[in-house]
Amino acid sequence: MATRFKLGAISVDVVLKDIKNIHLSVYPPAGAVRISAPSHMDLETIRVFAISKLGWIKQQQLKLKGQEREAPREYLDRESHYVWGRRYLLQIVECDEPPSLELKHRRMVLRIRPGTDAARKQDIVEEWYRAEVKKAAAPLIEKWAPVMSVKVDRLFVQRMKTKWGSCNIETRSIRLNTDLAKKPPDCLEYIVVHEMAHLVVRHHDERFVSLVGRCLPHWKLLRQTLNGAPLSHQDWLY
Repeated sequence: MATRFKLGAISVDVVLKDIKNIHLSVYPPAGAVRISAPSHMDLETIRVFAISKLGWIKQQQLKLKGQEREAPREYLDRESHYVWGRRYLLQIVECDEPPSLELKHRRMVLRIRPGTDAARKQDIVEEWYRAEVKKAAAPLIEKWAPVMSVKVDRLFVQRMKTKWGSCNIETRSIRLNTDLAKKPPDCLEYIVVHEMAHLVVRHHDERFVSLVGRCLPHWKLLRQTLNGAPLSHQDWLY
């Protein structure tokens, strides 16, 4: 069940779920506010909770408003693209062969057929990013599974508009955002550990924070690095 109320000029979307605790999130790019609450909780109690967090909500919205954003990509020669935190200049090579992408020194070489439009170029690049994340994430899961005493049955990588990752406890699967291939490799490891931790502890409570902290003592710095990176130019939705 979903509803909405306003706190002055701020709209708050409320989703009632079969959960034990209330969760507040502020989403980029414009700072949309969402509360997930237990299905038995009444709206007035949720409103009081939101009012108590109003200062924090405004702080997060202000932070998002000032955060750097990537320029829209046009997939032209010498355009900047990032791979694992490093900047590469795109080089377009037109040739009569199947499309491919490779890194050469500080260049991202994209081979395409003549006449390929920007949308198709984007698809090729994003599929390459997806494969990079999947290739890098698999050994990380293998590394942490015995340490955390968990088993991941399935790994998915896809474009995600509001999250870096997610976990499905029932199917024991995790999903990772394709854009993680643009960030420093340690950020991917943080998200992998974060999502695997949900297979042990469902919510972000003290036990969850303790588990992540035992695996990655510097996890707060990694989270800061990840969230401090430029946001996508697109409008994120949830």
